[in-house]
Formats: sequence, C-alpha cells, structure tokens
Amino acid sequence: MPITIADVATRAGVSKTTVSRVLNGKGEVHVHTADRVRAVISDLGYVPSARAVGLARGRTRVVGMLVPALTWPWMGEVLQGVADVVESEGYGLLLFTCTRGDESMRRFTSQVSAKSFDGLLVVEPEGTLDHITDLHERGLPVILIDDRGHQPGFPSVRTTNEAGARAAAAHLLAHGRKRPLVVTGLRRFGCTRERLAGFAAGYAEAGLPIDPALVVEGDFTFDCGRSAVRRLLADRVPFDAVFAHNDLSAAGALQALRDAGRRVPEDVAVVGFDDLPLAGHTHPPLSSVRQPLREMGAVAARTLIAHLGGTPLPGTPTVIPTSFTVRASTGAP
Repeated sequence: MPITIADVATRAGVSKTTVSRVLNGKGEVHVHTADRVRAVISDLGYVPSARAVGLARGRTRVVGMLVPALTWPWMGEVLQGVADVVESEGYGLLLFTCTRGDESMRRFTSQVSAKSFDGLLVVEPEGTLDHITDLHERGLPVILIDDRGHQPGFPSVRTTNEAGARAAAAHLLAHGRKRPLVVTGLRRFGCTRERLAGFAAGYAEAGLPIDPALVVEGDFTFDCGRSAVRRLLADRVPFDAVFAHNDLSAAGALQALRDAGRRVPEDVAVVGFDDLPLAGHTHPPLSSVRQPLREMGAVAARTLIAHLGGTPLPGTPTVIPTSFTVRASTGAP
C-alpha cells in the first residue's frame, strides 16, 4: 500500500496538519518537530503528491493548453515546443481539445473552475476568443499562439505571415514565374488574409498583379490543392506556378500536376507554407515558407512559466520571423 500523510503523522506523533506545514514550508513548526517529521518521511519513503503540495502552496505547477484539434498538420510541432519547455521547467501539461464544440468547452471550463492549472496556452478554437478573453480578465494568465488576426487584449506569439508570403513571391519572380495560382486557406482566418496580401503585394510591386481567376479559396487540405489545380487545368487557365497556403495543399497540387503530366518545376513551380517534415518528402521535395512552429510553442511556454515565477507578461505580441527553404519544386538541385 502507498505511504500516506496519515502514516507519516502517526509515526512522527504529530497531526496531519503539522506534516503538511513541514512539507509546504507554511506555518510555524518547532525545529525539532520538523526534523522528526523529515526523518520519518525519509524512513518511510513517503513521496507527497505534487498536485497536493502545489494546491497547498496556491499553485499546481501545471500549464493548461487549449487547441482546436490534434489533427491540424502543424499542431504536433507546436505541442513539441511547448512540451520541451514545460518538462524542462518541472511543470505538467494539461491538454484540452475542442472537437466536441460546447461539450468540450464545458469540460474545459470545469477544469478552470477547479483551478487545475496555473496558466493557459491557446491555439484559438473558433468561437472561443470572447470566453478566453473573459478568463484572462478575471485573472487567468493566458498566452495565444498563432494569433490569427484578432489582436486580443492578452499576450500572443505569432510569426510574419505577410513577410513570408512576400518571400515566396520574390522567389518565384526571380525564377521567371509570372502567372501564379494561389490556393489560399479559409478567408476568415487572419493568416490567410495576411499571406494573400503579402504575396499579391510582391507581384504588384513587380508590375504583375495577380489575376483574380488564379486565386482559389481552399481549406488547408490535400484535396483542396489537388482539386484547384485539376479545375484550372480542365478549364485551360494558364499558370506557371502554385503558391499554396500550407504544405498539405501544396502536396495536393503536386499530385494533380503529376497526374496531368505537368513537370515540376520545369512547367510549373510549387511553393508551400509551414515547411513541415512533409515538405522534404514530397515528389519533388517542396520549397516552402518556414513557419517557426516549434519555436512559437517554446517561446509561449517559456513566457507563461516566467510570468508564473513573477515576470510581468509582455504588453506587445512576440513575433518570430519566417524564413524560406528552397527545394527542388522550384528548381533547386
């Protein structure tokens, strides 16, 4: 049977409250009594519950994280960045998904009410921003990862979507690509609007405004990239490049081009966004705007834990820049 605090109290001849005070360093306990309790703890091999000790100290040493779903292509990279920091700092991680709508949020809210964690990291599920903002205003430390354009009243960690898309435009222009097909994400997302604006601005500044017929709204899936390319090929709409708003839809575009006998990059160059491990394993390997996903998760976790230790939360967003990875889909050897 596991050793309990009651066992320690009985062996030491003190109350459970006294043992708790020794464990938590709260309240006055005579030095000889404290020494006796510690000796009994050592003799019995008692290991106190980290959660119980944390609650007694007013902290759980657990970080909560709320995400839409674990199926998002880049979610694993963000989570790994968070987990690396949380583990190294001796904290636990309590993960919530929002795959069941209101039911998921009710369960999440019950954990907030139970004070199961000290602070919250959020990749915002749709429709939850007002609720999360309210929690923050009531005192829960919150940091948003990948602020998709809402600019809430609490700290966030994000990347340079517009600048990354401009880099993609510059790269394609340097390779002589004048009629790019753009497969966007969902327009309601701020990242989609920023990527489209940056890419369009890059071409407009070169005197080559994007043809509206070459802008197709997608949903960040493999099928949306594949179907967009198939449709334009069937309609005989000419294009010499594809800029997809994520790597998965870019992979779908590559598949459609290969099925149609179009050579990549000789006939059509293809660029993705995110630079996930997938990008290095497509055929041909995919040039992509690298979104610093793992770094974003790590920085958000480090900032939150520093705040729990007494450091004020930053008053402005933390921005980690994108970079560009060149591979064979645009002509790299």
